Amino acid sequence: MPTLTPPQDCHSMQDLRVQIDKLDQHLIRMLATRSGYIDRAAALKPGEGLPARIPSRVEDVVQKVRANSSEAGMDPDLAEQLWRILIDWSIAREERVLGPE
Repeated sequence: MPTLTPPQDCHSMQDLRVQIDKLDQHLIRMLATRSGYIDRAAALKPGEGLPARIPSRVEDVVQKVRANSSEAGMDPDLAEQLWRILIDWSIAREERVLGPE
């Protein structure tokens, strides 16, 4: 996690934008790392006889995201929307390797 100036210590929009840009860069790096785990899942799933989409796992991830977002003070509906997009993208990425169901 980058070192950030707390929002209340930002005294101009420029100060805020610098911090937001730092966060965005960090989020992108984290999402890229997550993509590596998705690629590994695509390599492991055939050996375990698993399809790309496992509905129970999707819902488990979404429920964890909702709970974590609530604890962090983030709107759980927004978090769910974002993660459903991320999950759908991840499944499509796996299906390129595994083939569609």
